[in-house]
Amino acid sequence: MRISELERRTGVTRDTLRYYEKIGVLRQTARNASGHRVFDSRDLDWIAFVLRLKATAMPLADIRRYAELRAQGESTFGERRQMLETHVRHLEERIARDRDHLRNLHAKIAFYAQNDPA
Repeated sequence: MRISELERRTGVTRDTLRYYEKIGVLRQTARNASGHRVFDSRDLDWIAFVLRLKATAMPLADIRRYAELRAQGESTFGERRQMLETHVRHLEERIARDRDHLRNLHAKIAFYAQNDPA
């Protein structure tokens, strides 16, 4: 698929896709005879995973490092697993903080509901 199709299917702009390629998040893509980038289903799956990492607040530097390790193959499974385990711990801590913030906001709303003079 061409970059326009990947853009349409992922919601990631072609400028961002080119940037990801430039910084190594996206592997060097194949090119057709006209010089246009050609992507496949593995690229689509990879972008979906990158978007998931971004949505869970993994820093771009860590995503780049993960991509570098991925490019090195199976010998880096352990290091990649460790990166994801660390990210999961950070995500779980953030979720716990967010739940605490949410409880406090609900308590404040309840206070206003009970004490509203109107």
